[in-house]
This record gives sequence, C-alpha cells and structure tokens, in this order.
Amino acid sequence: MAAASEARYVAIITDGNGRWARARGLPVNDGHSAGADTVKARLRDAAELGIKELTVYSFSTENWSRPSEEVAGLMEMFSSRIASETPELHAENVRMRFIGRRDGIPPELVERMRWAEELTTDNTLITLFVAFNYGGRAEIVDAAKRFTGGTEEDFRDLLYAPEMHDPDLIIRTSGERRLSNYLLWQSAYSELVFRDELWPDFGRQALEESLAEFSERRRRFGGR
Repeated sequence: MAAASEARYVAIITDGNGRWARARGLPVNDGHSAGADTVKARLRDAAELGIKELTVYSFSTENWSRPSEEVAGLMEMFSSRIASETPELHAENVRMRFIGRRDGIPPELVERMRWAEELTTDNTLITLFVAFNYGGRAEIVDAAKRFTGGTEEDFRDLLYAPEMHDPDLIIRTSGERRLSNYLLWQSAYSELVFRDELWPDFGRQALEESLAEFSERRRRFGGR
C-alpha cells in the first residue's frame, strides 16, 4: 500500500463567484473581483504550506457563452490585475504561467500575459498556473493535431504546459462535484476534494483542511 504523502501540486476549480455576488445583491463582476482577491491570498498560503505548483481555473472555453457584459468585465479585470499585481508577485518569487487558447482573447490581454510570464520566468518559490480560455478537451485536441506518434510522454510534451506536474490534489468549491472539463489529461490519478464554500469564502483553514484530507488518502496508482 502506498504511503500517505503531502500535496505539492494542487489545482483548484474556483467555483461560486457569481452565487457569492448574488447572495449579497452585488453585480456578478464584484464576485469575480472577490474571487481574484482569494486567488492571491491562497497563493501566498500555498507557498507557505510548501506547495510548489498551484493551478486555478479562471475562465473556461465554455464561459464565452455567459452574458457579454460579464465576459467583457472579466477580460478588463484580468488585464488590470495582471498589470498591477505581477510586479508584486515577481518580488515574492512567484512564477506565472497561463494555459489555454489565446485566440479570441483581446490582444492587449495576450500581451500582458506574455509579459507576466517573461518577467517571472526564473522565479522558484511557487508556480501559479492560470487556466484562462482553457478546456481540457480543447487541450487534448490541440495536442492531438500536432501529435505524430510515440509515447504518452511525447504526447504530454504537446500540452499547453508540459512542465506542469500532474496535480496531486484537485479541489472544487461551491458544493459542485464534477471536473467541468478541467485538466482531463493531468487528473488521471489526482485525488479529489469537494468543498461547500463559495470560492470567495474559501479561506486558509479550508485549504489546510483540504490538504489534511489529502494526507489521509492512500494513493496506489493502479497497484495494491
């Protein structure tokens, strides 16, 4: 039986921003702003807790179907936050990577994503992977278009971030219990933890409890 271990590679489905806002009578994009604050706070907690990679689901390929005002607000907020927060994260030794399709994203935002990646490329404390305009099936399809044969590792090299480790743990907030097209290739043996908190309410204690639940699991990877 495999021994219990600590999670070093963690991915989160940051669900519930809209419901959080509606419950408070706020515009939905206020919920997204609160959710972005939570991402930054939990990133810092993750670094303190020894996590080496944190992946967050910020905007899926399916989210384009949301109201145009919400999508435009998300794009504007994302661009503004990258510009204002990247120097701060860079000073904290955080490496940033964005995974997903870049077609359809405003050019200014794409340029800011590139800038943030280049500025932080040599940082080593923790890597923040931001899944933006991301879909697990889309990632596999995009890799398959370029795959000419070989091994699983050869295929993996064609994914959006081949250097990303498979998540030890995937956390989903808001009480939903599904992967929602998230990291389908990488999650083959990930442990899953589902939390009832809406994402803006997901505090450090909730993260620590999720990590503690993971540490009690026995990972066998198909063996005994």
